[in-house]
Amino acid sequence: MNSTTRFKLSAMMFLEFFIWGAWFVTLGAFLNNNLKATNSEIGSVFSTQSWGAIIAPFIIGLIADRYFNAERILGVLHIIGAILMYQMYSAPDVSVFYPYVLAYMILFMPTLALVNSVSFNQMKDAEKEFANIRVFGTIGWIIAGLLISFAFHWDSPEGIQAGLLKSTFLMAGIASLVLGLFSFTLPATPPKVAKDEKIKVGDILGLDALKLLKDKNFAVFFISSILICIPLAFYYQNAGLFLADIKVSNPTGKMAIGQVSEALFLLAIPVFFSKYGFKKTIIVGMLAWAVRYVLFAYGNAGNLSFMLIIGIALHGVCYDFFFVSGQIYTNSKAGEKFKSAAQGIITLATYGVGMLIGFKVAGLITDMYKTGDVTDWKMVWIIPAGIAAAVFLLFALLFNDKTKSEIAAKAV
Repeated sequence: MNSTTRFKLSAMMFLEFFIWGAWFVTLGAFLNNNLKATNSEIGSVFSTQSWGAIIAPFIIGLIADRYFNAERILGVLHIIGAILMYQMYSAPDVSVFYPYVLAYMILFMPTLALVNSVSFNQMKDAEKEFANIRVFGTIGWIIAGLLISFAFHWDSPEGIQAGLLKSTFLMAGIASLVLGLFSFTLPATPPKVAKDEKIKVGDILGLDALKLLKDKNFAVFFISSILICIPLAFYYQNAGLFLADIKVSNPTGKMAIGQVSEALFLLAIPVFFSKYGFKKTIIVGMLAWAVRYVLFAYGNAGNLSFMLIIGIALHGVCYDFFFVSGQIYTNSKAGEKFKSAAQGIITLATYGVGMLIGFKVAGLITDMYKTGDVTDWKMVWIIPAGIAAAVFLLFALLFNDKTKSEIAAKAV
């Protein structure tokens, strides 16, 4: 890969995840403070990510893979996304905001696959080259959080009171417009499927991979993956709102610690796999969810703020040791024929069905423990900690896959 192509792909990844991190982290606090949304309404807004994940395969399978170059679709989707971002910035209440955010997420979620497709198309050895490109996405997310907290102070108590959180949508919209226009300069990534070739809905959704559920251990992993998304949804929906509500300074910047942790622990997965195997690696990830929520439940913005920082820093263990490990495990069990289908069905199950249930539950629970403007955050975090602990026990007792050496070899 030449230096010009490497720069373009790195910039693409940076902007892709800068856009997402520029508004999604502070979304809960924005909805609560600017639009006065209930927690159930906040849950519905966050669930648009799940609807986007469910619809995304159809956009990729029926359009991107058949008719147009991936980089051109990426450009069009981000230009439309910039317009929708401005509409979200201008929305006076959640009823007006919701249709725009739903439309945006339906268009944005496919771009996550498109940036990967554009990248892979330029690589001779994706296993060695992709990580060096993808890391710029993590950097983009981190930079967005640092700008919000330390450069613009939009998430400070004064900034929130002044309604400045809505400015995140302008920043994301500008970045989306830049990426939309920049996408047309990216290397050509033509369709992989002939226009007249028949594509079945089952192929798009990867339904053939459901045959893997005949394996008892994979079925346990599959169900656990859906269930663990319930506590995961609590983090995405409530963490930013929680930190802002208890007056933690620079909350968005501090949450960027989670992305730094994610990048670092990604490097530790091969070591854990080779030494401890898949089961022990993934149960550490599950247990970390329970631990982090206990830390959130009992920490505060004062003398126990270190508990909150540790909880945020555990994001790398929580996410990488479960979700990334799960992707590697799925890849090893699927075989050559069902690899893509298996990854698709896991993504649909987790970010689609699992998160959809999770955001609904998170909204109901948070509303249940909110009286007026006061939220009992201790209970809001104890409940997902209990759910994560229950999933941990379910997986630890029922999963008994012995294929340690095979999976470890694929991870290294």
